[in-house]
Amino acid sequence: MKGLLMCVCQGTCPSFQKMNIFEILNTLRREGVVEFVALHPQLCADDGDIFLSILSKANEDIEKLYVAGCDPKMQAKMFRDAFEKAGFDRTKHIGIDIRNMDTEQALQTIKRALESS
Repeated sequence: MKGLLMCVCQGTCPSFQKMNIFEILNTLRREGVVEFVALHPQLCADDGDIFLSILSKANEDIEKLYVAGCDPKMQAKMFRDAFEKAGFDRTKHIGIDIRNMDTEQALQTIKRALESS
């Protein structure tokens, strides 16, 4: 099972103002390229750790968890503890940088990441 989470830095970061995040999620959901989509305002916050822990514990069938948001290296560092606490294999996490993109650019970047891994 593949899932996509979008993190948008509280929705206030200028890096995400040019995209319609709901259009991105709905397009990917309708096209069936992932089994689930979700939106979180700030995965790097404490409640983001809780969300990631619950999600990864609740579904051991996740083969790949794509997170579209900030820099993939930062994601790996920020989510490390939550994944470890949940016993989630961190190699299943694929970070996708979609900052400063419009809707179509972000959608195509996510689709390329989904196809290549």
